[in-house]
Amino acid sequence: MRILILVLVALTLPVVAQATLYTYVDSQGLRHYTNVPSDARARAIKLPEHQSSVQSRPRVRLSHVARQHRQRTMHMPMNTSRLENHILHASMEHQIDPLLIKAIIKTESNFNQFAVSSHGAQGLMQLMPETARDLQVTDPFDAYQNISAGTRYFRNLLDTFSGNIRLSLAAYNAGPGRVARLGAIPRIPETINYVRTVLRHYREYKHTTSRLPTSINLRRLVTIN
Repeated sequence: MRILILVLVALTLPVVAQATLYTYVDSQGLRHYTNVPSDARARAIKLPEHQSSVQSRPRVRLSHVARQHRQRTMHMPMNTSRLENHILHASMEHQIDPLLIKAIIKTESNFNQFAVSSHGAQGLMQLMPETARDLQVTDPFDAYQNISAGTRYFRNLLDTFSGNIRLSLAAYNAGPGRVARLGAIPRIPETINYVRTVLRHYREYKHTTSRLPTSINLRRLVTIN
């Protein structure tokens, strides 16, 4: 039951500033999650601690065996609950709706943690090598590091563009300098389509989760209608 609750939270939960949440079931059988408990039935639940698979170790040259293992696992689907746990932790830390981060990942890499673009962008959130270095990512193909850094970078863009999600998405795709100079989404077909696609996935995720029997009451959520 605890695992089921945590998976449901990862799928539906907007962002909180800390990892402690409270939950209770009302008289209608509706389960509520909140970080501001006001009902005597609310009980605290603690999200599991998370560590990157490589933590903060410096990057090392892969051995022949390690390279073979990576080649074998490149086309294997990533564990869904683990991925959503990574997204939830990063979203909580940087105060962004996890469904928005999930929509970015869907658009960027279609959840392929070993994806590499023709421009050299890497991993789930398609970090450019120089961006990854600036964010102190030691392995851009480590799912937790990539999502954590990509979410932090997107948080910086949101702060730069005063919380404007469309401009922040455009900057994620086309670069913040270009968007800042224009003060608008650049008239680049790829960027225009990118913003539309992310927002479409985001609304689809929100529509899907809105039909689940769950009520959420959380603060400081970066979201759109």
